[in-house]
Amino acid sequence: MRTHVNSMIIKEVYAKAILSKSKVSDYTINPYIGCEHGCTYCYARFMKRYTGHKENWGEFVDVKVNAPRLLEREVEKKKPGKVWISGVCDPYQPIERKYELTRKCLEILSRHSWPVTIQTKSPLVKRDLDLLRKFNDIEVGLTITTADEEIRKIFEPNVPSIQERIETLEQLHSVGLRTYTMIAPLLPETEGLVKQLDKKVDYVLIDRMNYHYADWVYKKHGLEYAMADNFFSKKKMELARALEKEEIPYQLLF
Repeated sequence: MRTHVNSMIIKEVYAKAILSKSKVSDYTINPYIGCEHGCTYCYARFMKRYTGHKENWGEFVDVKVNAPRLLEREVEKKKPGKVWISGVCDPYQPIERKYELTRKCLEILSRHSWPVTIQTKSPLVKRDLDLLRKFNDIEVGLTITTADEEIRKIFEPNVPSIQERIETLEQLHSVGLRTYTMIAPLLPETEGLVKQLDKKVDYVLIDRMNYHYADWVYKKHGLEYAMADNFFSKKKMELARALEKEEIPYQLLF
């Protein structure tokens, strides 16, 4: 089934498998192909080379409607391991409200006691708080790339606000869930994040811009300086010092 929702092309598809090997974790689950957030820098744009989509990134989502049924079968056959949700889509993008594929997959992983790492930019993850608290081993990360809403709107126009994401971390952390922030890609005006994250996260991951999909955005808005190696080196050290001062553990990925 193919539908149009607010200029988004939504298509229901049937996947052949759902638990994929990952370089980041033991496995990854991507309930969707494509992402409504459509962030200008998103590395997952490379997926179009394999999916045959002609639409722009951010204008289509394929919904793997059989994902829970596949997962139920695969967890019985495969060796248990940590599952990253998700690698090339946001598991809590808006379409999840309707299909609840991420929630259904989490229910299965919880029943089988598999460890999980969630990475999202959406406060929708709070919907599943009841389920998340049932896990013995789970962590939830919110990606936040800048402390400046104007910068956020340039690079992530379809993503919930910075404040909404910080409040989500606070709520999840306050009930005892392990939380983290992924500051990646490292955009201008990140230093203001650190104080806002205090007592809301267990650790922070920091990475630079490793792809060139958004080069035109930097140039259009006069932000070329933030593409240079010395910008990333300087920001990395600034963030490291600020995180150490607040006693927030961190890992530099570059």
